[in-house]
Amino acid sequence: MVKNEDTGNINVGIGFATGRKTFRNVLKTSVYNWKESGVTDIDNVRLNLIVAYDLKYSNTKATDYTNVSQDILNLLDSTSFINKDVIKREIDYLIKAGVINEKEAKLFFGSGYAAKRNAVLYMALKNNLDYLVFLDDDEYPMAVTNTRSTAIWGGQHVLSTHLKNIKEADITNGLHCGYISPIPYLDFNEIMPESMFRLFVEAISNDIINWDTISSVMKNGGVTYADTKILMTDEAKEVEEINGAKFISGANLCINLTKPERVSPFYNPPGARGEDTFLSTCLSKRRVLRVPCYTFHDSFSTYHHLMDGVLPTKLKYIKADSEAIVTRFYKACIGWIRYKPLLLYITQNDSYKEKISEMREQIAYTLPSVCTYFGREDFMNIAKELDRYDKNVQKHYQQFLTTQEIWTKICQFLATRPNSE
Repeated sequence: MVKNEDTGNINVGIGFATGRKTFRNVLKTSVYNWKESGVTDIDNVRLNLIVAYDLKYSNTKATDYTNVSQDILNLLDSTSFINKDVIKREIDYLIKAGVINEKEAKLFFGSGYAAKRNAVLYMALKNNLDYLVFLDDDEYPMAVTNTRSTAIWGGQHVLSTHLKNIKEADITNGLHCGYISPIPYLDFNEIMPESMFRLFVEAISNDIINWDTISSVMKNGGVTYADTKILMTDEAKEVEEINGAKFISGANLCINLTKPERVSPFYNPPGARGEDTFLSTCLSKRRVLRVPCYTFHDSFSTYHHLMDGVLPTKLKYIKADSEAIVTRFYKACIGWIRYKPLLLYITQNDSYKEKISEMREQIAYTLPSVCTYFGREDFMNIAKELDRYDKNVQKHYQQFLTTQEIWTKICQFLATRPNSE
């Protein structure tokens, strides 16, 4: 393999794990943002797009991802699109070389968000890239504040900010504004007093979600606004460690690949999310920087026109008054409860049984009110999912460890393979 230090080039991967038709619009906006910031004009910076796409997520077809305009391609140095056939080819390659077996391949490259991100991570390392920036297909390179009577918007140089800071770090992670939280605005009442909802949310959420933050976002109608103090600084700050974890997000995220032994893979329990949270638990001995760049999270897919330059002066309240919004909140609750047992098992193992018991009590107490307030009995499934994932927590923990062992074997193989491969 030709080492990047020999060529003098900085090879940067831009990774997407996507399943939405809006992907190409997000890519176009991002690429023109890189051009505007000057990154595409730097002679020794090579931009390599890596897209792992899922056709089943929202009933899409391959061309929804691969049919990228020539104007965009001209600003990129390479493109790689990962579908199930590409994954199968890479799995066959690794199995034939004796690196992993079929069971390990299914765990590492199988289904779910973590597997898609691992496919991108693997391809970046295989292609000798120095850095890998993960972006999401529902986030745009802009920030919004509410310091005046109307919303104030500003462009964000996401890629250049990461490249400025990543050389001195293992991971850099930006910030998010917009519709980050799946928790809608609620009108508290006798059925659902604020104290009851607080108890419910604290029972199912993770260490970095505190009620003060959630309450503030809810009062803003579900909108998280950018912090003007952060927007006005160039300073990156070390991410604080909480219970052995340095919490990051899965997008607006850059991973330093120049020392693969310091890189960890993604994992989530089957049917759950939290792949970024579980990566966070592997970063205790890593340098993780929070860098001053925002992306706007359009989780309800209602602000596509932002990418066409239409900037609203008011952002809509997200109220629990439609089936779609309540369903999104329900799915988020299920996702949280499915990964929280493993998170507790990893970060607070000594008090795991006590913590799970406390969760059960809080959930049993609050769920009747939650079901009544939202008019949906299926919220009771949260208690069942807690029992199921608690029962399987040791199995999931072993999968978590095995995923890291698989990644170590892959890294060692890629580092020693012949130049011709």
